[in-house]
Amino acid sequence: MTDEPFGLAHDEAGEGFPVVLLHGFPHDHTLWAAQMAGLEGHCRVIAPDLRGFGGSVAAPPFTIDRYADDVVALMDRLGIEKAVIGGLSMGGYIAFSMWRRHRARFRGLMLIDTKAGPDNDEAKKRREQQIEVVRSEGVAVLAPRLVEASVSARTRERHPDVVERLLAMMTRQPAEGVIGALQAMIRRADSTPTLKTIDVPTLIIVGAEDVPTPVEDARKMHDAIAGSTLEIIEGAGHLSNLERPAAVNHVMSEFIGRLIYA
Repeated sequence: MTDEPFGLAHDEAGEGFPVVLLHGFPHDHTLWAAQMAGLEGHCRVIAPDLRGFGGSVAAPPFTIDRYADDVVALMDRLGIEKAVIGGLSMGGYIAFSMWRRHRARFRGLMLIDTKAGPDNDEAKKRREQQIEVVRSEGVAVLAPRLVEASVSARTRERHPDVVERLLAMMTRQPAEGVIGALQAMIRRADSTPTLKTIDVPTLIIVGAEDVPTPVEDARKMHDAIAGSTLEIIEGAGHLSNLERPAAVNHVMSEFIGRLIYA
């Protein structure tokens, strides 16, 4: 684990072709532990803690664009000119912002359990309520309420260890970072118009039982991004990489391998 001065904490594994993986909400870089172990023989995997999560300082402003700029600053410090950028859920929103602001830094794009559209009124209201829960009762009260929507019924029933690890990861996140991310997601731009501008190889991964960003949203992105590949992971919900790591590692490895040897 490396803590960059005035920047993002991150972990990395492997060497060579760079892949940057951006976690969702409210997670940290350990969300990608199985991918770091599974991909390190093929490429250099970098997993940052986004601003306000894990080992990264919780300092405002919290915006999707600022998260994007933080990631590019980390790439600069690591001497990475271009990388495959992969983002899950909120990490996908950040990847879209990176594309709009820093598209020359992309070798490819992986969109995992995410969507292009903004929050509707119902989602914004739910996030505002979550902010109040964190302010009044703490992250430990909010975290269990997020778990059910995060993973499939199959995962909850068959893999309680995964649920326990997820709950622990969520619970340890700083309240300021959690609140800041909720506010950033409420205010985020609509990335739907961005989709047609994406002209790098793109892999879209979605859990078949994903509720927050369902298969329908993934298909819309696939239809709008020319030449993109869509992979639906059976038996997984919103955190397909955590729930079905071997399946996700397989499709990621194939995608990255095609770029390395193109």
